[in-house]
Amino acid sequence: MFGLAILFGCIVGFALGLTGGGGGVFAVPLLVYGMSIAPREAVGISLASVGGTALFGAVPRLIHGEVELRTGLLFAIAGMMGAPVGSYLSSLVPETALLLMFAVLMLVVAYRMWAKTKDPSIVSGVCNSEASMERDRSACQRDEDGTLRLTSRCARLLVLVGLMTGVLSGLFGVGGGFVIVPALVLFSGMEIHRAVGTSLFVIVLVSVSGVASHLLSGNELSISTALLFTTGGFAGMWLGGIVAKRLEGPTLQKVFSIAVVLVATFVLVKSTVL
Repeated sequence: MFGLAILFGCIVGFALGLTGGGGGVFAVPLLVYGMSIAPREAVGISLASVGGTALFGAVPRLIHGEVELRTGLLFAIAGMMGAPVGSYLSSLVPETALLLMFAVLMLVVAYRMWAKTKDPSIVSGVCNSEASMERDRSACQRDEDGTLRLTSRCARLLVLVGLMTGVLSGLFGVGGGFVIVPALVLFSGMEIHRAVGTSLFVIVLVSVSGVASHLLSGNELSISTALLFTTGGFAGMWLGGIVAKRLEGPTLQKVFSIAVVLVATFVLVKSTVL
């Protein structure tokens, strides 16, 4: 179990370092099917380990200016309010149903990310110029230098998506990264590599809220397993960050989408068979 926790944590960390999300997507199935941990406890362990690993990756990116702080804080604050709601909802849903819902959500996110690489004109809630703004009354706009115009309409959209991300984090124990990255790309028009750094920053804050809610709800959480997962995650995060710098944005999005589809398919098969 000791070696498995380190290995699985490394996989989770690699996914986080590579895509800025997906750590929890892999953590929950690995904990449930690889280490025979109950789904509800796996949610708490996933949140704790993903949050700790994300902190390891977020700090250097923050120092190097690869985090869009204003957008990230808005997302994180909204997500921290939504996480307790998700934790409460998870206690009402049967564990098998929870895993099935988790898998379906992963497939939806993977489809959106893949579709965006094929057709950048897909409606995303963002436009990038005055001319396009006149034609498309999108909620969020960016200046020529890429700076987000945080209008009240744009802020409302990001808060709403952040709240939804927090609910999903508390519900599924995923840290929200696999939702945060596509949300930042699709709704705020953020470039994928910058979205990775900003996502890690958001994950840290949302995970803290999620873990607190998980414990306050009376759920179990194995500290030793979470620490082992996090230790392995540090090594995986470092390696994933190196690989990510060598890949172009669309390639990263496609890799992310394929990985999520594979895990979602596995979860669906195991849940329906068992």
